[in-house]
Amino acid sequence: MIKALAIDDEPIALKVIENFCGRIDFIHLEKTFDKPQDAMKHLRKFPVDLLFLDIDMPGISGIELYKAIEQKTMVIFITAHSKYALDGFNLSAVDFVVKPFTFERFEIAANKAKEYYYYQNNKDSKDQQVMYVRVDNSLMKIVLTDILYIESLADYIHIYLKNQKRVTTRITMKAMEDKLSQNNFVRVHRSFIVPLSHIENVTNKSILIEGNIIPIGRSYEKELNKILKLK
Repeated sequence: MIKALAIDDEPIALKVIENFCGRIDFIHLEKTFDKPQDAMKHLRKFPVDLLFLDIDMPGISGIELYKAIEQKTMVIFITAHSKYALDGFNLSAVDFVVKPFTFERFEIAANKAKEYYYYQNNKDSKDQQVMYVRVDNSLMKIVLTDILYIESLADYIHIYLKNQKRVTTRITMKAMEDKLSQNNFVRVHRSFIVPLSHIENVTNKSILIEGNIIPIGRSYEKELNKILKLK
């Protein structure tokens, strides 16, 4: 069960969140606050797993409140102002929901929190076969076995999946490499990471993966050959 707290200076908004949480069996909404300062005092003593957090509030904004929280807590920003979406992105929010919203939209955000909660609490599991990346204003689950290859372009990374879909996220190549280091992925070029399980053919210059030709960087050849021999 995910322990949650809702913070919004509009009592009507809190009632909506409370009602919607009551329809979701994996979230326990412990308390609601219409004064952010009171919520901060409560959180220091009673941390939760998830915050439903308004942004535009008197005294302290939701952005400032979330930055001030010491413990690691998931957050779903709920606000009437879409202009704050970039701030939510920079703070790694699970999702960003714009008022007014339906139960269906709220449920989508809640399910993202559920998946991410499970991921965070099962990182050491041997059968963990997913990762989460930030896409637009929320987190997206990627099934590792669906990844054909990963390409770096400037400050962004393209993840190419089996279904021909391309996912773009902002992360460094080194950070992505670290995420995948224990899952049979290997960096073969300064701009490419590939899964060993999808390699169909290897020459001294390139790799073939489902019709895609991936170049092999000169400085990566030796390590790649060593890994392939072990396999």
